[in-house]
Amino acid sequence: MSLPSIETVRATMLSAIVPLAAEAIPLAEADGCWLAEPVTAERDQPPFDASAMDGWAVRSVDLRPGARLEIVGESAAGHDAGVTVAPGQAARIFTGAALPPGSDRVVIQEEAERDGGTVVLAAAADAPAWVRPRGCDFRAGAVLLEAGTRLNPWRLALAASAGRATVTCRRRPVVALLSTGDELVAAGETAGPHQIYDACAPALAAFVRRSGGTSVLLGRAKDDDASILAAIDAGTFDLLVTVGGASVGDHDRVKPAVRSAGAVLSVEGVAVRPGRPVWFAHLADGRPLLGLPGNPASALVCAQLFLAPLIAALQGGRTDPAVDTAVLNGPLSANGPREHFMRAIVETAPDGSRRVRPMSDQDSSLVTVMAAANALVRRLPGAPPLEAGSRVEVLLPEA
Repeated sequence: MSLPSIETVRATMLSAIVPLAAEAIPLAEADGCWLAEPVTAERDQPPFDASAMDGWAVRSVDLRPGARLEIVGESAAGHDAGVTVAPGQAARIFTGAALPPGSDRVVIQEEAERDGGTVVLAAAADAPAWVRPRGCDFRAGAVLLEAGTRLNPWRLALAASAGRATVTCRRRPVVALLSTGDELVAAGETAGPHQIYDACAPALAAFVRRSGGTSVLLGRAKDDDASILAAIDAGTFDLLVTVGGASVGDHDRVKPAVRSAGAVLSVEGVAVRPGRPVWFAHLADGRPLLGLPGNPASALVCAQLFLAPLIAALQGGRTDPAVDTAVLNGPLSANGPREHFMRAIVETAPDGSRRVRPMSDQDSSLVTVMAAANALVRRLPGAPPLEAGSRVEVLLPEA
C-alpha cells in the first residue's frame, strides 16, 4: 500500500485544527506564544531627540575646533534639562537624555574639555552628530509585530518598548501524553525482567514545553482497550498524544480502542523513516489525537515533523523545521522508498565549513544514538548513493 508523503500528512493534520481562544498574557510569561493580535506603537520611539553618547549638547553653528561655549545646564536621562541652549552655549548631556531646546547635536566628551564654567570644543565641523532622532526606531501607529508572530525575548523587548504590559495570544495548548504498553514502567520504578523504562514520556514533555505547549502526563496504559480508554477519559487536554501501540499487531490496541469510542482517523501511516506508523484522529468530542510510534527515535523525529506544527496551529501560528546544508564526512548508500531522517552529528571543520556524519546504526530503539546526535540528515525517497564531500540537507532540532 502506498503511503502519503510527510507534506500530505502534515497538511491533512493542520487542516483540521481550530485555534484556541485568545487571552491577554503578561510579557514575562509570553515567550514562545503566538500573537493573536498585532502589537502597534502608541508613540514614537524614542519620543524625543536623544543623545547617543555622553558629551555636550550644542548648536551646529557653534561647532568648530577651539570654540569656547558657556555651560548653561545639564540633561540626564529621564529628566527635563530645564534650559534652552542659545548661540555660544552648551549643556552637559548623558546617553539617552533629551537634547535641550536649541541644541541639535552632541560633541562627545572625548572631543571637548571643561574649563570652569565653559567648555572648549575640539570636534571638527563634520564630526558625527551623535543624536538619535525622535522616532528613529519606530513611529506612533506603526505595526511592530504582526498577528501570527511567535514571541521570543527580542520581540518581547520590542513590545515592552511600545509600552505594552500584556500581549494578546492564543492560550498555550494543554498536550496530554499517554504511553502505552505492558512492557513500560516509569523511570525510578522497579522494572520486571521483561520490562523497560519509559524514555518517551519525559522527552516528549520537554519537547511540548519547548514547542510552546503545556504537557500533562497521563501515565502508562496497558495493552487493552479498557485501560487505554480509562486513561484518556481521565485527562483534560486540547491535544492528545499517544505513544506506542501504533502498528497493526495483536497487542497494538490504541487505534482499535479509540475507534470503538467514536474516534475518526484521517491518517494511518506516512512514508517516513523512522515513524511509518504515525496516525492522526479526532476523538468523538472533536479533540485531535496524534499517534506516535513507541521507539524513542521514531517518536521524537515525528514530534519534530508533526507535533510541533500542531502545537503552533492550535495557537494560530506555524513552525517549520530549521533546515540547513552540510558536507558529508563519508559516503551514503541509496535511500529506499520512504523519506529518511538519519540521526547525525554536525561539526564545524577547521576551515569553517559545516560537516555532517550520519550515525552508523539507525535502529530507532537506540537511545544512546539519539542522545549523541545533534542533527537529522534528510534523504528523499529513492535518493541515489552519495560520495564523501556531497552536500546534504540537515534538520537542526532545538538543542
